[in-house]
Amino acid sequence: MARAAHRTARLKTTTRPEAATRREAATRREAATRYERKFDAAYFRKYYLDDATRVTGTPEMHRRAMMVAAVVHYAEVPVRTILDVGCGIGLLRRAFRRVLPRARYTGLEASGWLCKRYGWVRGSVVDHRPRRPSDLVVCYDVLQYLDDRSASRAIANLARMTGYALYISALTLEDWRRNCDRSRTDGDVQLRPTEWYRRRLARRFNHLGMGVWLRKGVTATLWDMEQP
Repeated sequence: MARAAHRTARLKTTTRPEAATRREAATRREAATRYERKFDAAYFRKYYLDDATRVTGTPEMHRRAMMVAAVVHYAEVPVRTILDVGCGIGLLRRAFRRVLPRARYTGLEASGWLCKRYGWVRGSVVDHRPRRPSDLVVCYDVLQYLDDRSASRAIANLARMTGYALYISALTLEDWRRNCDRSRTDGDVQLRPTEWYRRRLARRFNHLGMGVWLRKGVTATLWDMEQP
């Protein structure tokens, strides 16, 4: 009887991880299916390609890239590689080519349609594992599309992907109330307070300002009045 009970216990122990792995795989497949349904050609036409409805465009993305490049340059952060997480149609690729022409750009995108059309690396901010970190990681308007658990995992994974600096922006509850143009902004997102993101980022990064964070262990000297 004791031997049989021991065998049963071992069987339960070995099957539990397999069941968890299957559940996680099923969850990832479901998330990927939802992503493909939402982020289809019609979505990108509406929010990025149609002049009448797009939420942003080339001029704004160029200003954003200039701002990020200026901050990291002032902090003396070397940028030889850029990873653009959730790069969409690649508006920031063109912008960074102009302001950081020597940096090698890689686009990471979960949409199979976009990867096929633009040649991006397919993967998710939640669990992508590159061979080596990138000097500058960009995560622009991605995290608001994830639930709390996935967004927390994504922030932890961004620290693993970041060699020196991270530029991050996400639509927050405060932005929705005060800053964005709701007629052009996708409201089908997770609206979280800004502090929710800041708390989690501060565990692994130090804030330089203007959405640029340095991975902990990377130092930059700022005068007191320059600090956020």
